[in-house]
Amino acid sequence: MDGMLSQDEINALLNGMDVGSDSGADSGSSSDAEAGAAPEAGGSKVGDDELSAMECDAIGEVANISMGSSATTLYSLVNRKVNITTPTVTLSTWDSVIADYEKPCVFIQIKYTVGLDGSNILVLKQHDVLVITDLMMGGDGQNVEDTELNELHLSAISEAMNQMMGASATSLSTMLGKMIDISPPEASQVDFTEGKQGSDIAEFLGGTFAKISFRMQIDDLVDSTIMQLYPLDFAKDLCDVFLASQSPEPAPAPAPAPAPEPVAPSAPVTPVAPAPDMQAMPQAPPDPMGGYAQPMPQMYAQPMPQMYAQPMAPTNITPAQFQNLAPNMAGIPGGENIGIIMDVPLEVTVELGRTSKSISEILDFAPGTILELDKIAGEPVDVLVNGKFVAKGEVVVIEESFGVRVTEIIK
Repeated sequence: MDGMLSQDEINALLNGMDVGSDSGADSGSSSDAEAGAAPEAGGSKVGDDELSAMECDAIGEVANISMGSSATTLYSLVNRKVNITTPTVTLSTWDSVIADYEKPCVFIQIKYTVGLDGSNILVLKQHDVLVITDLMMGGDGQNVEDTELNELHLSAISEAMNQMMGASATSLSTMLGKMIDISPPEASQVDFTEGKQGSDIAEFLGGTFAKISFRMQIDDLVDSTIMQLYPLDFAKDLCDVFLASQSPEPAPAPAPAPAPEPVAPSAPVTPVAPAPDMQAMPQAPPDPMGGYAQPMPQMYAQPMPQMYAQPMAPTNITPAQFQNLAPNMAGIPGGENIGIIMDVPLEVTVELGRTSKSISEILDFAPGTILELDKIAGEPVDVLVNGKFVAKGEVVVIEESFGVRVTEIIK
């Protein structure tokens, strides 16, 4: 019936197959949902190529760890919160990619040089590249819609991907247990409307390849999908390496027990004279059979406590001797050199006298109020240096200023 799915099409959807080219479905928007769908228990298939469910899970785990490290590095580059979600692994073709992805976009090729033999391609939308590079150059990442992508942006995003994928390679090295390294990434702008074929960019894009999709968010500036494209054989090799690194190593077989060696007849043991401490131990009464009762328990029960109970030899303790650090003050007037503080200023205060008043009396102060002090007329005034009483003196007048003549030094 028109508008209904056949049983074959329903089975294909349940098995995670890409039926966009075979079923003749009239909805182009459904292909995006199919491409992002997680593989079912039967794995992911396109044509005669397939990935098992275990392989899809393994590739997703590798990509998840790699992108986790990449997100941390990208955060340090743009100084904005970066979130990259759990990946979705499917098989895809070039026609499916150009039908689902925004145009134009930026392809970044990453080649592994150590530890892995292969390459992959990271696909970013042009808007995302402009935002990331603008943030890297000190901008706010806004109003980039009218900006034209140029070589400066491609160089900047290549450097960002170099650091991100370098951090990813380090994580892979830890996970796989061997050294992983990459070559500097190469970025290029691709416009799908020009009719460019995938094989013109990379040979493996001409056939079936593994597509890993991520959702990337950078604050409120970017919320889109990025893709990693793996050659199918490289994806399988990576899966095998990952599964091998996760499987426990078999325990080594126990070595056969050595054959017992023949025991040589022992020579007669010469009795050893007991130690002085043991000689002092009381001996057990003779056994009626002519021996000592239980000699072995007495021999081994006593020596160890006696050994640790021995008093330790007295330790010769000598008081520590220290050099006299007191400087030789002989010949210096006053026993110290105060020349270095001669220029330090001190506050000198002359106190005529003091009195105590209540708060109410102080509130009654007015011009003309007379305060009676505790000094008698003609009595010497006090001279204070930094608040400390040091001398007594009498008030004098020098031209138009008051002065104090010191009459007594207080020691």
